[in-house]
Amino acid sequence: MGRRPHDAQGGEPRRGRPVSDTDKRVGDATKVVLAGRRAEWTRGVGEGAIVSPPVWRASTILYDSVAHLRDSATRDTHHRLFYGRKGTPTQWSLADALTSLEPGAEGTFLYCSGVAAIAAALLSVLSPGDELLLVDSAYDPTRGMANGLLKRFGITTRFYDPLIGAGIADLIGDRTRAIFMESPGSLTFEVQDVPAIVAAARARGVTTLLDNTWATPLFFPAIQHGVDLTILAGTKYVVGHSDVMLGSVTAGAGHFARLRETSFQLGQVASPDDCWLGSRGLRTMAVRLAQHQSSALRIAAWLRSRPEVAQVLHPALPDCPGHAIFARDFKGSSGLFSFALNGGSDVARAALIDTLQLFGIGYSWGGFESLAIPVDPHRYRSVTRREAAGPMVRLQIGLEDPDDLIADLDAGLAAYRQALA
Repeated sequence: MGRRPHDAQGGEPRRGRPVSDTDKRVGDATKVVLAGRRAEWTRGVGEGAIVSPPVWRASTILYDSVAHLRDSATRDTHHRLFYGRKGTPTQWSLADALTSLEPGAEGTFLYCSGVAAIAAALLSVLSPGDELLLVDSAYDPTRGMANGLLKRFGITTRFYDPLIGAGIADLIGDRTRAIFMESPGSLTFEVQDVPAIVAAARARGVTTLLDNTWATPLFFPAIQHGVDLTILAGTKYVVGHSDVMLGSVTAGAGHFARLRETSFQLGQVASPDDCWLGSRGLRTMAVRLAQHQSSALRIAAWLRSRPEVAQVLHPALPDCPGHAIFARDFKGSSGLFSFALNGGSDVARAALIDTLQLFGIGYSWGGFESLAIPVDPHRYRSVTRREAAGPMVRLQIGLEDPDDLIADLDAGLAAYRQALA
């Protein structure tokens, strides 16, 4: 039998007793169950304890005296009640759990959305006159932030090919302060050589950031691979139920203090209720990801065999750009991928998607339900082109029976063929 992790007070816990952190040797499914459940956040009245930290809602925190108030104002507020914006045990427990999933991480800050997390992370490392290197396959709101908010602040952006790898060194200039990665890209799914980019950045003192929403730390522990700031749209796999907006940034050693300070100055805070739902979703993330992975791989293989489909862009498939890097660095794959039709038009693509009964039509992903949307990556490119044989469709494979999803897609492809006739 393996050794059980000990609680915040030390010693061996009783079975079922909340624990403060996780043993590095336990598996991912065990980590997401145990993480963030510190004894001081789950201890009940008397000898009992609850399983999960409850929802602590607060704006005002009351003090025993003026002296107590003044003393609190001079002390670090990390994991201490001070004012609602600085958090309560509900927020701290989720942040603590996400930190524990990233070996080598210093801390995590939570946000009201993934985009808010991206903004805070970038503003924590960039100043007027700086340059950002941004992957050309980045999520559109990230591109919009670079071309809008950052530009207004006097920060310039250069886009780079997602497959550049160690060649990023040739783009790093005197004003380059940060490199932003997204691997794989959420439309065309190129896998970046993160370790090579990190090595080039560190050699020049440049900070690296990664949008790791697709893989999560369970499939790609970013801090362990040298990334300085790793970002999750917790709206997706952490929450897992399409009902909460949430974001997080986990910082490597030496980067958390500035991230936290910047986030506080921006007034960033995630709702305790949303954080509680994030913690609840986290407990099942490992088993959900396993099902997303299994079903998506099966459906991707089926689509690959169809004459109506020219290419399936799934990082676990050999013909996806960057597959060799995926096979080297990733522990698994999630449920989001794209495919290109073998010719046709937007009208035929729309007929396919509109015919689907089990796939909803909507943005986001990572929930329990399957989704399908049309995607046109060429609209979101600056320095690279990823031409396809025909219109593209992005699928989020949910937790439904994969046989049912395949039958639904079969009907959609029939509608596509009819539209071409």
